[in-house]
Amino acid sequence: MTGLHTHLPKALFSPAMTTGGEQRGRWELLAPRTRKVISIVGVVLFLATAWELYKVVWGALGWIRPVRPDNVVMPHTWDMVIELFQPVRRGGAILIIDLAARTFWTLREALVGFVVGAGIGFGLGVLFVRSLLAERAFMPYVVASQTVPIIAIAPMVVVWGGRLDIPQWLAVSVIAAYLTFFPVAINTLRGLRSPDPTTLELMRSYAAKPNEVLWKVQTPAALPYIFTALKVSATASIVGALIGELPAGFQNGLGRALLTFSQQFAVQSTKLYSTVIVCALAGILFVGLVSWVERRVIPVRAVELDLETGIEPA
Repeated sequence: MTGLHTHLPKALFSPAMTTGGEQRGRWELLAPRTRKVISIVGVVLFLATAWELYKVVWGALGWIRPVRPDNVVMPHTWDMVIELFQPVRRGGAILIIDLAARTFWTLREALVGFVVGAGIGFGLGVLFVRSLLAERAFMPYVVASQTVPIIAIAPMVVVWGGRLDIPQWLAVSVIAAYLTFFPVAINTLRGLRSPDPTTLELMRSYAAKPNEVLWKVQTPAALPYIFTALKVSATASIVGALIGELPAGFQNGLGRALLTFSQQFAVQSTKLYSTVIVCALAGILFVGLVSWVERRVIPVRAVELDLETGIEPA
């Protein structure tokens, strides 16, 4: 048996040949992007199935709590999709075209706020790393700024922007920046402090200037932390833009569509649900864009992920 064991392929004795291991091995052989697509589709199908099962079971039992499973409060998932291809109003454009134009408007506001907020957050992180006094003085106010309800700040920002002759869409971007800067500032601070102390000491022994240490050692080490915060801030900036559009009275933007269709919820809820789906897709698109930039800026991380799965990067 010993000789036979040595001449047989090692794959015959690998864990992948067991029932669970075989399935795991086949899953790992798929390309990372394919696995990601399958995972997303699987989650969507699971949520849609759970939604429809709730309607069937609760309807059969006659339960009305926690949510009444009728077709107004909880329309069928396919009705939400079909509604996207129905006219918004008689003789008007179909809903998906209308929401696509509104999405472009909202994404513009969110993107400007995202860039400004990320720049402010990174600057605060650098300031706090450079000066412990500044961190102790300003960090409590940075934290306290996030405890104020954004729904209370949005009208003030829009009104002040109007008095200063600032375009309304730019005032909305200020609200998006307000929600963006905090995660970036905190993660930048943590990332800039992550390099090994011996590395920093080595740079000082070479008489490196503070800016050289910042850009050659600290910033590269902080990039994973920063991009993690940017992914969170990407969705936060869209939420800020949506909230900011409400007091601004925009006729364009997804925020206006949410407000209009929420007033029709008791009669026709499918339009509101369809708009919520589009808002979610806009957030996914924004996070996907940040992830794409991350893979280009930090290619080593992508290579490490591929090596862990045993697949060469494309």
